[in-house]
Amino acid sequence: MRIVKEFAGLVDDEVELLKKTGRLGLEVADKMIENVIGTFELPYGVAVNFLVNNRDYLVPMVIEEPSVVAGASNAARWCREGGGVVSTATEQIMISQIQVVKVPSPHTAVIRILERKKEILDLANSTNDVLVKLGGGARDLEVRVLDSPVGKMLVVHLLVDVRDAMGANIVNTMAEAVAPIIEDASGGRVLLRIVSNLADRRLVKSWTRVPKDVIGGEEVVEGVVYAWALAAADPYRAATHNKGIMNGIIAVALATGQDTRALEAGAHAYAARRGRYEPLSTWEIDERGDLVGYLEVPIAVGVVGGSIKSNPLAKLSLKILGVRTARELAEVMGAVGLVQNLAALRALATEGIQRGHMKLHARQLALAAGARPEEVDAVVEEVVKSGRITLEKAQEVLDKIRSRR
Repeated sequence: MRIVKEFAGLVDDEVELLKKTGRLGLEVADKMIENVIGTFELPYGVAVNFLVNNRDYLVPMVIEEPSVVAGASNAARWCREGGGVVSTATEQIMISQIQVVKVPSPHTAVIRILERKKEILDLANSTNDVLVKLGGGARDLEVRVLDSPVGKMLVVHLLVDVRDAMGANIVNTMAEAVAPIIEDASGGRVLLRIVSNLADRRLVKSWTRVPKDVIGGEEVVEGVVYAWALAAADPYRAATHNKGIMNGIIAVALATGQDTRALEAGAHAYAARRGRYEPLSTWEIDERGDLVGYLEVPIAVGVVGGSIKSNPLAKLSLKILGVRTARELAEVMGAVGLVQNLAALRALATEGIQRGHMKLHARQLALAAGARPEEVDAVVEEVVKSGRITLEKAQEVLDKIRSRR
C-alpha cells in the first residue's frame, strides 16, 4: 500500500478508499491472490421471471452494465409464456492435454499409449479418491498426432468426470501423475500438462419458444430472426451477438465465484470450431409463427472448490439460486445466456439498443457527475428529457438543480 501510494501519488482519502471492503475482508482476499491492497465492488442484482426446466429461479447477477438485469428479467417473462426455457447439460467432462515432443515414431506411439490406457486411468484416479467415490474420475484417453510449426508431436487428452467441481486443478494433477507412463510408452518427452478451456465435452443446450403476440407480433419476430441472420453471416456482428450472450453468463459466473476467463475462452473458441467465428445461438420462426431460440455453449463451472468456499457472497449466490449441482448451475447459466440474447435482439430489431440502454446509462452519468443518491432521479429525468445523455449534460443539470436549491 505504501509503495502504491508513493508511486501513484495517492492522497490519504484515496488510500482509505482502498482499505474499505465489503463482505470479502482484506485478510481473506490476501490469501486468495497476491499483492492485495483492497477489494473491488460491482453492483449485485437479481434477475427475475426465470422458469428453467419447470422450476422458478431468482438469478444473482454481478455486472456494471446498465440494462442487462432489466433486459434479462423482461425477456425471461416473455419466455415464461411459452413454457420457460428447457436447458440440459452433458456430463461434466473436462479435458487435460498432455503434450509429447521429440517422439521417434508418432503413429506407433499412439498405439503404445492406448495399450496402456487402463494403467494410465488407474494412476490418474489414484490421485483423487474422493472424486472416484463420488462417481467421477478419469474416464477415457484420446491420442492425436499433430503437425505443428516445429514438426510432428503427440497430444494426449485425459477425459475426466469432475462432478461438481470446475475441475482445472483436478485434471492438471492427474496429467502430472501420468506423464512418466506416457513418456515411457511414447519414447518422447512430455512438456505441457494443462487443462483445456475448450470444454466441448461439457456442453449446455438451451431452448425456448416465445409466442409472437407476447413479444410484439410477426414483424418483431421476423426482425429478431433477421438480426440473428446477420450474426450468422458476418463475424463482425457475431462477436457482439455472442458478447450479449456472455453478458448474462458472466454476470452469473461473477456472482457465484466462477472462472470467468475460462468461460469466455471456451465459448469463443467453440464459436469458431468450424473454421469461422459464428453465433452461439440460433433463432427461427416455427410453424405457428412463434419465435424459437436455441443456444449451445460449453460451460465449465463448479459448486465446490476453493474460490467458492472462501468468498462468502459466492456461497450466498448459490443459496439464492438454489442449485444443487454444477450441472444444474450450468443449465441455469445457459438459460440466462439465451434469454439475455433475446433481450438484446428484440431491442435491436425494434426501438434500437440505445433508447432503453441510455436511459439506464443516465444514472451512471449522474453519479459520475457527482450527484448524491437523493439527487440522481432528478438529474436522470432532466437529462433524458433533453435527449443529450452525456456526462457534460448531467453535470450541467446537476449544477442547475443545486443552484435552484
